[in-house]
Amino acid sequence: MQVTVEDVSSVKKILHIEIPETQIVSELDKAYSDLKKNAKVKGFRPGKAPRSVLERQFGKDVNADVTSKLIQGTFVEAVKETDLKIIGTPLIDPPDLIPPGPYKYQATVDINPEIADIDFKGLKLKKTAYALDDASIEMQLKLLQKNMAELKPIAEERAALTGDFLVMDYEGFKDGKPFAPTPKTENFTMKLGDGKVAKEFDNDIVGMKPGERKEIYVNFPADHVNADLAGQSVVFQVTLNEIREEVLPPMDDELAKRMGPFGSLEDLKKSIRDNLSAGYAKRTEQELNEQIFTSLIEKSQFEVPDSLIDYELDHIISDTERAFAQQNVSMKDVGLTRETMTEKYRDVAEKQARRHLILTKIVDQEKLQVTDEETDRGIREMADAYQQPFEELKKYFTAQQDRLMFFKETLLEKKAIQLIVDSSEIEESAPKE
Repeated sequence: MQVTVEDVSSVKKILHIEIPETQIVSELDKAYSDLKKNAKVKGFRPGKAPRSVLERQFGKDVNADVTSKLIQGTFVEAVKETDLKIIGTPLIDPPDLIPPGPYKYQATVDINPEIADIDFKGLKLKKTAYALDDASIEMQLKLLQKNMAELKPIAEERAALTGDFLVMDYEGFKDGKPFAPTPKTENFTMKLGDGKVAKEFDNDIVGMKPGERKEIYVNFPADHVNADLAGQSVVFQVTLNEIREEVLPPMDDELAKRMGPFGSLEDLKKSIRDNLSAGYAKRTEQELNEQIFTSLIEKSQFEVPDSLIDYELDHIISDTERAFAQQNVSMKDVGLTRETMTEKYRDVAEKQARRHLILTKIVDQEKLQVTDEETDRGIREMADAYQQPFEELKKYFTAQQDRLMFFKETLLEKKAIQLIVDSSEIEESAPKE
């Protein structure tokens, strides 16, 4: 077997692999020998059909099977011979096997970049000293109170005003016919002025009274978030059923009990304080990390393999799909596709891949390791965060080594980031208004 490596870039190579004719002949002989034993050929007893007949009847399938077997074996040998540390899935588009002669194919592979040692010490970082005050807690309480508000019919008889909550029936028509993207909807609740359908839709409803019916003309802009409505002119037939107002519950112990396992309003306040403190700590960590990687990316110039970018992109898109699914909404409902997401977030995915490569380099460079004790501590922290039993979560990770290895890599990255922070010059400042 002959193997040559073509350099496409520092992180992409093409392996040109040539398998000698003798090996091909041997594999074909074996394949036809096995086939002859079991093949049912009209006019011949089992095991008696001549090879020429088998070749005419089964040649295409035999060649495909032999090609697959040859590639599986020789590709592994070629990687070992070239000592390439490939990542991701190789791209192989094998040509048809047409004897006689050698068989040639090529495989495009990605490899990790060679990264020079990274000087991460002495970075100048700015840390925002977020202060937790009573005003922040009160604001959170008011948000929770608003979430528990009830919508009740107004007592007075009047027309709809901006800020009212309305209950209505509507249906959209185009060219005098029902328009599928705006189907008949009954008892739809909306806050007038939020522009949930369109601003001109809201503007024309102002002044309507309960029981009143009205036609409203809406021209949706060409860049509307819903592709089915973009650039469309729709006539809505609207019936206003009811005007409601938002009634806030009292800020007391009963509200706290309705919010969760809280015995009093003070218990709820303590929970809010703890959550805000954790949120500020997370925000501070994210801001430091952003500064760290902005600086290190400028210092470390290297190419990022496409396979790593695609891996990060797939995670971004999958996370987005899951987030929408939890709200019973699909990406299509908000005008998104995997293609548009790929185009929009490719730079983000490349940056994330670059960060992982930098951290992996620092882990290797500083010979960082995680002990069994540190691994257990990390699993315990995760168990507490997700309110899961420690032993069950540990069993989940240890059941398959790849899960455990991935978790340890995450812990190593955290350890590398902490090392960078500890080695940096940090200046604290008050948060901006």
